[in-house]
Amino acid sequence: MLLLDESLKERMDAFRVLVLWQKDGSFIKESGLSPFAMELALGVCRRHLYLQYFLKTLVKKTPSLEVCTVLEMGLFQMFFTEVPDHAAVATTVELIKAASLGEGSARLVNAVLHAARKSGLPALPPQKVRRVSIENSVPEWLVRRWFDIYGGTRAEALAKATLERPAEWIRVNLQKTSAPVLAQKLGLTGASILYDRYIQVPADAKLKPILESEAFAKGEFSMQNPSAYEVVKLLDLKPGLKVWDACAAPGGKAALMAEMDSSLEILASDVSESRVLKMHDLVDRLGLTNVRVECLDVLGGVAGSPARRGSEQRTRASEGEASPFDRILLDVPCSNMGVIARRPESVYRMTPESIKELAELQYKILQAASARLAPGGILVYATCSPDPEETTKIVNKFVKENPEFEKGESVFPGTEDLRFDGFFAQALRRK
Repeated sequence: MLLLDESLKERMDAFRVLVLWQKDGSFIKESGLSPFAMELALGVCRRHLYLQYFLKTLVKKTPSLEVCTVLEMGLFQMFFTEVPDHAAVATTVELIKAASLGEGSARLVNAVLHAARKSGLPALPPQKVRRVSIENSVPEWLVRRWFDIYGGTRAEALAKATLERPAEWIRVNLQKTSAPVLAQKLGLTGASILYDRYIQVPADAKLKPILESEAFAKGEFSMQNPSAYEVVKLLDLKPGLKVWDACAAPGGKAALMAEMDSSLEILASDVSESRVLKMHDLVDRLGLTNVRVECLDVLGGVAGSPARRGSEQRTRASEGEASPFDRILLDVPCSNMGVIARRPESVYRMTPESIKELAELQYKILQAASARLAPGGILVYATCSPDPEETTKIVNKFVKENPEFEKGESVFPGTEDLRFDGFFAQALRRK
């Protein structure tokens, strides 16, 4: 009975988080769920449009949001996990009762899940864009956008990739240990190692004990996708340079640079005070002495900028530093289109209008930050989105309007290795 109670508690936690996400857009990954509850919540979120479509074939009248969420959780467990059907039905009915959603709802859930088991997965719509949208739970407008930009084959591959459970990677703090030694310490012997500093966590490994390990507490590693290294490499870092990571939170790339070269003088800043506090914690845990963390507004008070809302304690970037920087990393706020598998909520937040607004903000940030770059210096503009409106169009416009800058190398790590996040990064050199 204890096991059932614990199992029910985890499902209840996942249910609450999923309802919150649908009502106010809360981030699932920031909810502190147990590993099973997190997998369940993220899995339902990733397949939300498909599960809604499936549900419409099983009920005549759509139930409340809460009951629909429980039903989606049941269908997901039955058809997309190794939970046995009978256990999925039983625990889903128990969840309805535990959530006080009524006896009538319990009977409905029981009947719908038994009908689903009997009918199997529904037929998909024949129209291609609609089919790709439903099958992969990507909104139809976005699938159509991908078809227009990349063509059908690549668009379908991008949509399928959003359903994949992304690879998890450990970035080794080489100032404290080595990848082979850490892999052995964490019981990951034989795991894939990249660039001598990234260890791929095997799919069957449990993340919780890794993150609760003494090695983590001592700052011997962080969690980070290797695409970050591909971005940072474009900065062409040299000993003793003055570097500004201008949209640094949560601080992973600034920490990577500091671990790569302790002689660098790094300013890691962000406009969000709560995220800056977390960066302080990260720098302290890793024992990095060459990173200064500050709350700065890159835009320096551009009218109407969302970055200026909130506390007045922020420093304008123009006031915070007197001399220019040799290198600037600009990992701008974006749609997260390249990391939908990792942040599945993002796909439901996006609209064509929001991408256009983001592109305007990204350009303003690039213009403002570039003024702080020393002659001969390198600025790397990066997004975790491959969309041209957020990437190449912005860079091309910037270079056209700022002839003192020239384009250097660019990278799209996710297109070369599917284990990498879908970043875009472009080096810009001040002549």
